[in-house]
Amino acid sequence: MPGMVLFGRRWAIASDDLVFPGVFELFVRVLWWIGILTLYLVHRGKLDCPGGVLLSSYLIVLIILLAVIIGTVSAIVCVSMKGTICNPGPRKSMSKLLYVRLALFLPEVVWASLGAAWIEDGVQCDRTVGNGIIATVAVSWIIVASTAVIIVIVFDPLGGKMAPYPPAGPHHLDSHESSQLLNGLKTAATSVWETRIKFLCCCIGKDDRTRVAFSSTAELFSTYFSDTDLVPSDIAAGLALLHQQQDNIRNNQEPDEVVSHSPGSSQEADLDAELENCHHYMQFAAAAYGWPLYIYRNPFTGLCRIGGDCCRSRTTDYDLVGGDQLTCHFGSILQTTGLQYRDFIHVSFHDKVYELPFLVALDHRKESVVVAVRGTMSLQDILTDLSAESEPLDLECEVQDCWAHKGICQAARYVYRRLINDGILSQAFSIAPEYRLVIVGHSLGAGAAALLTIMLRNPYPQVRCYAFSPPRGLLSKSLCEYSKTFIVSLVLGKDVIPRLSLTNLEDLKRRILRVIAHCNKPKYKILLRGCWYELFGGHPEDLPTELDGGDLTQPLLGERSLLAHGSPTYSFSSDSPLESPSKYPPLYPPGRIIHLEEVGTSGRFSCYPAARYSVKWSHESEFSKILIGPKMLTDHMPDILMRALDSAVSDRAACVSCPTQGGSSVDVA
Repeated sequence: MPGMVLFGRRWAIASDDLVFPGVFELFVRVLWWIGILTLYLVHRGKLDCPGGVLLSSYLIVLIILLAVIIGTVSAIVCVSMKGTICNPGPRKSMSKLLYVRLALFLPEVVWASLGAAWIEDGVQCDRTVGNGIIATVAVSWIIVASTAVIIVIVFDPLGGKMAPYPPAGPHHLDSHESSQLLNGLKTAATSVWETRIKFLCCCIGKDDRTRVAFSSTAELFSTYFSDTDLVPSDIAAGLALLHQQQDNIRNNQEPDEVVSHSPGSSQEADLDAELENCHHYMQFAAAAYGWPLYIYRNPFTGLCRIGGDCCRSRTTDYDLVGGDQLTCHFGSILQTTGLQYRDFIHVSFHDKVYELPFLVALDHRKESVVVAVRGTMSLQDILTDLSAESEPLDLECEVQDCWAHKGICQAARYVYRRLINDGILSQAFSIAPEYRLVIVGHSLGAGAAALLTIMLRNPYPQVRCYAFSPPRGLLSKSLCEYSKTFIVSLVLGKDVIPRLSLTNLEDLKRRILRVIAHCNKPKYKILLRGCWYELFGGHPEDLPTELDGGDLTQPLLGERSLLAHGSPTYSFSSDSPLESPSKYPPLYPPGRIIHLEEVGTSGRFSCYPAARYSVKWSHESEFSKILIGPKMLTDHMPDILMRALDSAVSDRAACVSCPTQGGSSVDVA
């Protein structure tokens, strides 16, 4: 639903967004009105004190004013409940009601100011009456201040630039004028997003790399959001509908309808070995996060275990590993990996845009030199993540069409320079020349580890990589195929990051637009039922996910109305505006993929539900769509992934006779 137009500008709120705030305000206003009325009726005989006439008049006028406000807010709530997201016709009177409601703020502010002035004068009346008046004035100002904050939140900086098109539509504009208008809007949107990002990241330095990251991130956000005419609540409703739709499709899907991408018997044969390797090397990927993850995983004992290292002064032992700002980090790394300080060649927690912390250690158990790259832990890392456009990757190999995620590629080059130019790997292999090189990482670190492995493939042909929960939008198709011989990725459940790429985000946007346009339920019902479904579960077929029409006639606005006029998506096709090609080249996850998937049922509220996991090789196409669900974020957490790995490995060890493709399972403690 397009944002409402008030005072000649568009706002980031729709006419059907006022149900919940209106009901809350009604609740507060009615209680307040009952309290003031009771105060006046019970204590009006005690208002014969000096200044009591003023207070009596104040209460009477306030009671009348509140009654008018309650009536207006009730009308706003009733109107906001009408229609659907794409059918705002029944809500066409909303703007007039809001003008009336905003006009009532003037007498309310004036009356609150007078009440504050009379209290300041020290009116001598009954103490109960005085306290009641003070509470009344305080509540008045709290509501006024809250309203001002809400207005600031829903203010759209670009609202004044979005001039409405004439009724005949945008095709009456000549192509040059339309192109100029669209380019102007894109430039303004990019500027607004860059200002927002700079404000949120004000504590980050302003070097050249940071400025490039700001511009790249602003371009991404402005490109993604500029061609839709949705408000945030529309997106929330669309996500709720998509989750129910996905569950409904999965529940109704027959087993023979599932397309299987079998990697072949040779890959199935080494599933156990690679799963055990993942279980082992995940400890290094977790250690790279330092003390924050360790304390999070061990909230009661972690601080006691590493507290001595936090307080210990820097010694030559720390200098041997080239560390900077190690302190608690080194203690948590030792506890997580079980290694000794002499086993570490280098530990760095230097963190800037495109520059990630990493560690290099000698793993004697697996006879390997392990390079572990840290995942996202800071605003600088987020900017690296969001520099998501593609850039060419120069490699000394026969692979054609080498493209990769720009921000992660820059981060991998930084680690590569440190490892090679600073002689870190040379030092490691001078100590253990017979060891092999293994590179690991989680999330952003997994993407950087995969690209770093590709860069080191020529000087170290035996290099291996274990990428835990890597981002999908990482490698071009040719690089993805090339990496399958030496990279293994591990994905847990519905983890959103291995399904996250620019092309998948565009697909998600199209699906949100489509499901919203074909839903015949009011937004407040969609959100209420969606919250209930997320918290308590239920049957998705009983919820508003009907896409086959049903009672629904053609929406008054339809899919096209949810797209901004003049956008490439809008103008691509007259039949379906949502089938436009992606603006970005497709990128894929690295290497072969092991998928840990929860099977059976588990409680939604249990902190440690009894979960069972199937283990299988999966094709990258199984991660070609973003799946909506309550675990799409928690499945990405490294501690959850480690717990699932512990369960899967222990189960396969206890059940060696189970078929490898059968999906081993285990109870999680």
